[in-house]
Amino acid sequence: MRAVSALPYEITEEEHVWIPVSDGTRLAARIWRPVSSDDTPVPAICEYIPYRKRDLTAERDSIHHPYLAGHGYACVRVDLRGTGESEGVLVDEYTEQEQLDGEDVLEWIAAQPWCDGKTGMMGISWGGFNALQIAARKPASLRAIVISSFTDDRYSDDFHYMGGCMLTDNLAEAGTMFAYSTLPPDPALVGEKWREMWQERIEAAGPWVDEWLRHQRRDDYWLHASVCETYSDVQVPVLASSGWADGYSNAVTRLLANLDVPRKGLIGPWSHKYPHLGEPGPAIGYLQKVVRWWDHWLKDEENGVMDGPMLLAWMQDSVPPSTSYEDRPGRWVGEPVWPSPHLGPTTHALARHRIARPGEDVGEVALNVESPLSVGQFAGKWASYNAPPDLPYDQREEDGGSLVFDTDELTETCEILGAPELELEVSADKPVAMVAARLSDVAPDGRATRVTYGLLNLTHRGGHDNPAPLEPGKRYRVRMTLNGVAQAFPPGHRIRLSLSTSYWPLAWPPPEAALLTVYTGTSKLTLPVRPTGEDDDVPPNLFGEPEGCEPISTTQLESGEQRWNVSRDLVAYESALEILKDSGTVRFDDIDLTVSRRAYERYVSQADDFASANGKTDWSITFSRGDWEARTDTQILLTCTKDEFVLHARLDGYEGPHRAFARNWRYAFPRDHV
Repeated sequence: MRAVSALPYEITEEEHVWIPVSDGTRLAARIWRPVSSDDTPVPAICEYIPYRKRDLTAERDSIHHPYLAGHGYACVRVDLRGTGESEGVLVDEYTEQEQLDGEDVLEWIAAQPWCDGKTGMMGISWGGFNALQIAARKPASLRAIVISSFTDDRYSDDFHYMGGCMLTDNLAEAGTMFAYSTLPPDPALVGEKWREMWQERIEAAGPWVDEWLRHQRRDDYWLHASVCETYSDVQVPVLASSGWADGYSNAVTRLLANLDVPRKGLIGPWSHKYPHLGEPGPAIGYLQKVVRWWDHWLKDEENGVMDGPMLLAWMQDSVPPSTSYEDRPGRWVGEPVWPSPHLGPTTHALARHRIARPGEDVGEVALNVESPLSVGQFAGKWASYNAPPDLPYDQREEDGGSLVFDTDELTETCEILGAPELELEVSADKPVAMVAARLSDVAPDGRATRVTYGLLNLTHRGGHDNPAPLEPGKRYRVRMTLNGVAQAFPPGHRIRLSLSTSYWPLAWPPPEAALLTVYTGTSKLTLPVRPTGEDDDVPPNLFGEPEGCEPISTTQLESGEQRWNVSRDLVAYESALEILKDSGTVRFDDIDLTVSRRAYERYVSQADDFASANGKTDWSITFSRGDWEARTDTQILLTCTKDEFVLHARLDGYEGPHRAFARNWRYAFPRDHV
């Protein structure tokens, strides 16, 4: 990224500002704005998230907020209630209280003398979620939003559940928020009140996964704040982006297809990162594009930002399997609208271990699969962060426990753009069973790179709101949609579809092993083929070099460690995935604050005992300055039996060497067709 020092506007920064909301709670904000806004008000842009403006997102914030302020905007970075220095407590994600607070924040911003009354919202992940959700509530000042790595569907396309299967990111994210929601504010900003605020957070704390496990099907809990329920509620322009390595790319094309407002979509090769910080690369000059977006929608400039394709997508070239990439080779392609008229969906019947040619007459054969729990150990993370290396590895070992269907060797390049669809005729010998479907690029030497996948809990075959058990031996026709992708398969390669009945530990396994029968002929794969001769409608030098402001100064005092280990004990027949994300110890030089963060996850199963699956997350975060030190240690352990999930959690808070708080939780939840 190129650090830009000369910007059109001189800016001023207010490090800590209180924003009062309707119930009297004060939220903490950091504001960057042009000096000239004292006399000439400007539009304002709000980012509203729980990840601590003072420290944990301070470096990232310092790259883009001063940059946007230097282009003539007041940028307001707000911590949700109960996080950072904001008062109150945070007890769950995307609550009604969060939405109400967000509306109050926008109203406060619009009323400030340095704001001209027009606002926008931007954010990645949580900030992208609530920008879209608050837009659907139609606050008076809001004119446009810019969102990255988000979803419009909280049940079906978030880290909780996928195709009715429970993701282990449901546990991992609960571990993250258990840690973040119990951190203390900084005494340097709130004074001696810090201890009282910390105590309030601890007393309100809990492992949020307990709430998520109470709602294992699509019910009113998930419908709240799922914008997909009523797209017409969103009435402001939307610039939406994500990456193919992220878990949230599907929502971009859904918004393009369903919103009725000016909109643009951008999907690169990235993991869960802003596009100007995108990994795997290439990162792009995203902030320049964002400035033009705001200039048009908040300042009424006619700058052509709406010209060109509705969707810009990175068409990924074939690569060998790897758990991380510095760059993904490929090119930008453009589609004028979405769904695109350029795509030619091509349907292939499934034959005996083959993906048949279009139109080929294929007879029925019954093929059986009962996958071992080891299938899924090389699946990577649901949402990649590209650190530690967390992308799927070579799929050949996974394919050994799966039903595999290959195309003939390709004689010419085949490019797909969008979501492959699968129609299967199946039966199972148990009342609860799942299908994991993976699409891979198979090189001539046999190496298999997964390019997309999908999951379906077969009890959800008729919908996620009312699952029903399978009748053993009965045949069912089911449909499943894989995650969207843009991928080029070169000549000499083959396209592979792999079907398995487990995908642990990416997804929690069914209560017991199930034998699945797939009937060929009537089972079909449809690929969203994009003709290779299609005009990409993308100008050269589409994006400039990534730009941003120089990040704040930090000093790495102690090195961290990133680890992703798969292990198998052939005495106890125990398989484990261990993930370590240790940031070491970092000093934020300007405020003389030292922060240490360590997160550890472990997912274990024994042989093919599906009830042995369990997952654990451990977090430890320490803040210190001078003789002040505060630390939280949190742990969540989720185990299961055939009939229930059992949750244990622990929270310890330390002031210096002394343990100030200690709490424990235990819950049990019946398995609801999961």
